[in-house]
Amino acid sequence: MGDVVPAPWGGFFVTGFDSANQVLKGRGWLAPDFAWQERQEDAGRWDAVATQEMTKTLARLNAPEHTCQRRSLGNLFDRTTIERLTPQVEEHAGKLLDGLAAALEGGGEADFVSLVSDRLPISTIGGWLGIPAEDYDHILEITHNQVHAQELLPTRSELAVSADATAHLRKYFTQLVQARRERPAHDVLTGWIHTWDAMEPDREAADEILYRLTMFVTIASLETTATLLSSLVSLLAGDPERWAELRAHPERIDDALEEVLRYDPPIHINTRVAAAETELAGVTIPKDSMVHVMYGAANHDPRRNEDPDTFDIGRRGNHLTFGGGVHYCLGAALARLEARSLLVQLLDRFPDLRVTTPATYASRMVFRRVTSLGVTI
Repeated sequence: MGDVVPAPWGGFFVTGFDSANQVLKGRGWLAPDFAWQERQEDAGRWDAVATQEMTKTLARLNAPEHTCQRRSLGNLFDRTTIERLTPQVEEHAGKLLDGLAAALEGGGEADFVSLVSDRLPISTIGGWLGIPAEDYDHILEITHNQVHAQELLPTRSELAVSADATAHLRKYFTQLVQARRERPAHDVLTGWIHTWDAMEPDREAADEILYRLTMFVTIASLETTATLLSSLVSLLAGDPERWAELRAHPERIDDALEEVLRYDPPIHINTRVAAAETELAGVTIPKDSMVHVMYGAANHDPRRNEDPDTFDIGRRGNHLTFGGGVHYCLGAALARLEARSLLVQLLDRFPDLRVTTPATYASRMVFRRVTSLGVTI
């Protein structure tokens, strides 16, 4: 249908790899922030509680607010941090696989999502931020419910669920910031508190920003990575020959991971707006028009990846799964660490792992949440 396709509600779908890359990296494309929402004729469309709350987070900010907040975080997952986190992630993965082994003992079937995929990301980010382990289930539940607000066309009932989840998120992370103020520790959140206290003299304003940063980094780390871990198993262990090949050639693990990211990205759509009237792939885009970058379509552009609908762990192709430009995914290195750590241990401990029940997905367009995946040995 073309690289840029009109959407029924007045925006545009961007499907070609080069066009999508241009939008993600170009300075002429902005996040749909409050200023943009207020300029819309149907401004009421954006009044939902959860939508308003997410518009305050990094993903929906533009310069200078985005620049200031992102710089305050520093390089979250640089090489030193990843090296420090690696033993912890490997330990978390090992314990979760102990539980999987117990569930599969005697040739039974187990749900990989509930036992492993959902658990590793919350264990990783929770330990990094100092979130008590007894709160993990609560965080997972409200995160699953909150993301409805980030869909393209959420229903009223979905927005109501998201509003309730948003209230719980605000309460939880506001209390987390306050608790860390009262009992500082040698952790990343305490460091952010020191940074923002120095930057923002108004303690209340600083705490509001700290709440949003902590909440956003947490929820952004969960469903996306969980879906990546499930897709990893679905695509690799779903083919016994492919699983055996990877076990025989562990040097291909990183290529296999990148092919999973290309083939079925955890997020399929990301939205930007035109800062001024412009042309994209020969199509005129009016100022303030929404463009929906289709990650899955772009990753399957045959001009960039030959025979794109074939899953090939030796491809070494290109993908846009982590976005680009100033909004490039903060947790890309952490997601790769979790996926690689898990895959290495799975290949070693479960040589005969196979998929028995195909992955099922939540009914969503943006976040590809895998809700179940049956496996056995």
